[in-house]
Amino acid sequence: MIDFAQTLSGFVVGAVVGLTGVGGGSLMTPLLVLIFHVHPATAVGTDLLQAAVTKTGGTYVHAKAGRVDWRITGLLAAGSLPAALATLAGLRHFTGGLGGSKIITLTLGVALLLTAAALVLRTCLKRLSQTHAAHAPRRPALTIVTGVAIGFLVTISSVGAGALGVTALFFLYPQLKAARLVGSDLAHAVPLTLVAGLGHWLFGSVDWLLLASLLVGSLPGIYIGSHFAGRIPELALRILLAVILVLVGAKLIMY
Repeated sequence: MIDFAQTLSGFVVGAVVGLTGVGGGSLMTPLLVLIFHVHPATAVGTDLLQAAVTKTGGTYVHAKAGRVDWRITGLLAAGSLPAALATLAGLRHFTGGLGGSKIITLTLGVALLLTAAALVLRTCLKRLSQTHAAHAPRRPALTIVTGVAIGFLVTISSVGAGALGVTALFFLYPQLKAARLVGSDLAHAVPLTLVAGLGHWLFGSVDWLLLASLLVGSLPGIYIGSHFAGRIPELALRILLAVILVLVGAKLIMY
């Protein structure tokens, strides 16, 4: 049976994602672990499949508007997909597939702190990258390495494909518009979260009823939040989210 509290949480997180573009894993996975006391591996696996579904819709919108650089998406995937498979194999070998709770919560906590830093510094980093845009060549090798790092983080924590991925792309491709970088990163997140999520499912760490409860709320939440994007001061939202992520990240590290 659909859990109303989980559906409401999905709606709230979806609305925040629609408003700010911050990856849902940064908010949903900690919420599942700390509030609903879902096993960390199950929270990650379920959230990954939810992300694969919700990000598909966002990718379609960006692609239709011509805001996806498929070359960048392909380079990121060339690093992230093998990294995701290797990470899943490592979890299987060392922990039996479900992953040690401490490993997941520690990685999740660190990922949240990095995401908070990326949110606070995003404007400064974007300005810095654009200052050197004329001298910045395309860096396919570094893009693949970035994909490897994101693939590892996302597979273990479900966090990293949003704010961290876009921030990295600002440095690698400062000559491109922000909307195109966001679209490219979002398109890359779809196969990554799908592969990582299916891997967790094979290990038994996906709760399908929980997934349904979250999707019932998150899909309309993202739709509604997207329509209010730009009407609320973005800087204030980013700072508020950063504070929340720091507090939650610190709690997870000590979890």
